[in-house]
Amino acid sequence: MASEPIDLETRRHQMFPALTPQEVDRIRRFGGVRHYARGECLFTAGEPGPGMFVVLSGQVSITQRDGLGHVVPIVQQGAGQFMAEVGQLSGQPALVDGHADEDVEVLLIPPEQLRAMIIAEADLGERVVRALILRRVALIEAGASGPVLIGPPGDADILRLQTFLSRNGHPYHLVDASTDVDAAALLEQYGQCQVLAVCPSGSVLINPSEDALARCLGMLDSGEREDLFDVLVVGAGPAGLSTAVYAASEGLRVMVVDCRYFGGQAGASARIENYLGFPTGISGGALAGRAYVQAQKFGAELLIPAQVVGLDCEAAHEGGPLTVTLADGRVLRSRTIVVASGARYRRPTVPRLPEFEGRGIWFWASALEARFCANQEIALVGGGNSAGQAAVFLSQHAAKVNVLVRGPSLAASMSRYLIDRLDATPNIELHPHTELVRLHGEPDRGLEGATWFNRQLAAEHDCQAHNIFLFVGAEPETQWLAGCGVAVDSHGFVLTGAAAAASVAPHKKGHSPTTLETSVPGVFAVGDVRSGSVKRVGGAIGEGAAAVASIHQRLSNTQAVA
Repeated sequence: MASEPIDLETRRHQMFPALTPQEVDRIRRFGGVRHYARGECLFTAGEPGPGMFVVLSGQVSITQRDGLGHVVPIVQQGAGQFMAEVGQLSGQPALVDGHADEDVEVLLIPPEQLRAMIIAEADLGERVVRALILRRVALIEAGASGPVLIGPPGDADILRLQTFLSRNGHPYHLVDASTDVDAAALLEQYGQCQVLAVCPSGSVLINPSEDALARCLGMLDSGEREDLFDVLVVGAGPAGLSTAVYAASEGLRVMVVDCRYFGGQAGASARIENYLGFPTGISGGALAGRAYVQAQKFGAELLIPAQVVGLDCEAAHEGGPLTVTLADGRVLRSRTIVVASGARYRRPTVPRLPEFEGRGIWFWASALEARFCANQEIALVGGGNSAGQAAVFLSQHAAKVNVLVRGPSLAASMSRYLIDRLDATPNIELHPHTELVRLHGEPDRGLEGATWFNRQLAAEHDCQAHNIFLFVGAEPETQWLAGCGVAVDSHGFVLTGAAAAASVAPHKKGHSPTTLETSVPGVFAVGDVRSGSVKRVGGAIGEGAAAVASIHQRLSNTQAVA
């Protein structure tokens, strides 16, 4: 999971706690006893994990292994200690290997029972979940498990895969073929291709898509699903994860689908400082990572990455199920749908912009991109809170950050605390009345500079910025709703409540949408995709929670009719 940097050595006792005999007895009812002989494998990296193992007697060695065959010891586990990390809450593939050093007896708690134990035994559950999260963070920071990415650091495709894995909280190992003999030999074997990904299973992918890499790692369930869910959430940003947590915690069967990674645009925020309960701020990745684990804890299923391409609402008007179609042809059915698909990054009309995407043009600002900005002059376009957070973050790495805004100031679009922060940062310069007009360089070499135009002064300025960050707003992700009858406003954002009721066709006037319900019965909208939403993380989370009350009402009404 994504998280804040942690001093893992000082938290080692929390990563690898030992349960007392009395505590082990409390959780025996959730699992079954297994025996393994000396040298036998309990779990293997890249294969579906069976759940959490609690050692009753004997000793187990945990090691990291990558697709190139490199093995690194992690820890030895003895009586009272348990073996699992956050992936085992949902039965995801193991990230490490576990072998019996001697004859061992263990208690195996399957994922479903592990979630039940965490809830039923709250004090033990808190310690277990903390350990599972810290172990995942340690694997990410160690960079020695998960897939091996081979290619030149800074390559656009390498960065694309790094972003996908890091935003989904999955560890990986980056190898530069120019300095690693084994990696160079592998690249030569595959025809000197630019990028390779080697999965823990040993499978080799040539310049893979995110979807192909996810399938190789077992991140994505590719089986047919004939189940009928109570709630199907499209989008795993703050609003979608909030809906999932509240609905699953109340016993509803929940599925969350997202085409990229959990956290949405908020997940890329360097620091959110105005979210209730975090006076020192929290990164978007850390907040999203916690919500992701929380949703799994309550039993919500998450399908990431999976692209939704269509919604069939025909049966909804008679109280029947709604049907979602995925890009791979699979179909998911649910009693209710929550549209939490957010918005996609808007691309300004600057000539040659697509040529430099991933090669100097960025739509988010994470540690990966910040490394390329060390001691450089860069530019950032945009005047919203996301732009302000990114500018402050990047100012800690870049020599100078030029912030370009079309308007006269930031007052109309940015929170006051962020404006004050930008004003107080000496290497941030605000350029009002200014827009980006030209990019310089060749795609194979990357961005080499840019020109912007100040309308008030009628003057152009050339800057040798090799990295430019675009935060110019977003457009709603609603194309998958086409043909379903879900009403949207003139900008494509989904109408709910009274606005949706006014748009309902005369022959369907029997439908009176609740506050967060759309013009189609049983279809709700929350977060940035909803017309009239406040476009803030706190608001999105609140809408997700509020939608669950309306969902309960909808389910009660349809069950009563049935």
